[in-house]
Amino acid sequence: MRAGPGTGMTPEAGEPGQRLDKWLWVARFFKTRSLATEAVEGGRVHVDGLRAKPSRLVRPGSRVRVGKGDVELEVVVLGLAPQRRPFS
Repeated sequence: MRAGPGTGMTPEAGEPGQRLDKWLWVARFFKTRSLATEAVEGGRVHVDGLRAKPSRLVRPGSRVRVGKGDVELEVVVLGLAPQRRPFS
């Protein structure tokens, strides 16, 4: 498979990725994708220790730090879901 724009892959890694804002929404850190995008743009989300943009690709193994109010969570991405599913 060829890596490049629109494929969800990057040339340097060659592994599938998912946009940070979409992953935050699918993983249920935020109620809407718009809220996830606002949090990323506001600097409350970091990937692998660096401030990220909403379009940043996350992959299994990425470390994501999310600040929500007084709570700060740091998680390791274990997998990517193609779409948001019911909680239960």
